[in-house]
Amino acid sequence: MTTNLTTGERVAWYRRRRGMSQEVLAGLVGRTVDWLSKAENNRLELDRLSVIKSLADALDVTLGDLLAEPTLMDWTPDSGTRTVPALRSALMNYRQLTPLLGVTTEGEPTPLDELRDNVAEVWDAYQESRYGFATRRLPLLLADVLIAAQAYEGQERDKAHELMAMTYQGAAMVLTKLGETDLAWIAADRGLAAAQQSGNAVVTGSLFRSVAHCLLSNGRFDAAVQLVGDASDYLRPGLSTAAPDFLSIYGTLFLAGSMAAARADDRSTTGAFLAEADRAARQLGRDANHVWTAFGPTNVAIHRVATSAELGDMQVAVDLGPQIDTSALPTERRTRHNLEVARALSAHNRVDDALAMVLEAERWAPEQVRSHYLARELVLSWVRNQRGRPSRAMADLANRLHVI
Repeated sequence: MTTNLTTGERVAWYRRRRGMSQEVLAGLVGRTVDWLSKAENNRLELDRLSVIKSLADALDVTLGDLLAEPTLMDWTPDSGTRTVPALRSALMNYRQLTPLLGVTTEGEPTPLDELRDNVAEVWDAYQESRYGFATRRLPLLLADVLIAAQAYEGQERDKAHELMAMTYQGAAMVLTKLGETDLAWIAADRGLAAAQQSGNAVVTGSLFRSVAHCLLSNGRFDAAVQLVGDASDYLRPGLSTAAPDFLSIYGTLFLAGSMAAARADDRSTTGAFLAEADRAARQLGRDANHVWTAFGPTNVAIHRVATSAELGDMQVAVDLGPQIDTSALPTERRTRHNLEVARALSAHNRVDDALAMVLEAERWAPEQVRSHYLARELVLSWVRNQRGRPSRAMADLANRLHVI
């Protein structure tokens, strides 16, 4: 049911399940009955998360319920046949909860240099949108970093906690992409605790970003804005002597905050956060990828497009989006930008151009496109609204996304 309905059709399904009339639901979200009827019948696109979140709140369901998240993760040669459930088991291992039981992990600790390479391998896979590979590797890597954090002493233990924090963050980022928002929150929370034990401000700042993304994916936009404000207060004293990795973490935190503010319909804060990120990017001086942030002027630019779309300024997104050269960015960033531009083009009834953007993104990152609600929603709405048979390219894409 979830993958074969548009967001509007899911709203109608949950509304009827709640025994609620269109008049009541429309009143709860401050809209007209005509608007809700059009949304439920795919004559009006629900393309802003702030609006979808208000409907989810009124229906007492999660944002993921209306977005059909999570979706089933496909088996691939990279993933094997043990995917999210294996990672869930690793995250819910009770041995990670408390030392009070006196349980210690068994096995020799992995050398820190080897562990660092393994963590980098997972993060590289995330940025290459190879979620199956990252999901397969993460359970074993989580076990390894836990053994290391218990076995090493002194500065080596601090390094082990840094690697543990980055492993949990990698898990949180991948799980967020897969729509597993509750599991992502567990991973981000554990990662932040490990980061604080490491005493490394850069790693701690990196985990703040991950927590912000988890709040975003759970529809807690105001809380994410507040977190970014609080975290920036914590990090700001380090700006005077900031190295490139610190600047990148600081700037990326504000990019996450700008998305949160846009989804909360807060234009002023969106602009302020983008301006702060832009200052950090200018100080950094170029596009880079310190601590896997892909931070720099280009990432700021693509967030200007994404926040414009979230605020409903689709013309701004249409005008700016295609002009941005993302070729030097990691695959994950390039793909996400293409989906944003496709959303804006679709809102202007330029479906052929939007389809071309999605198909290009799929060539770069098939796993990312197939797991993202925006790609599924766009393609399904195009198929639903076709007067005749959809084109072969559109129909084949819809089949690959499992939406028809």
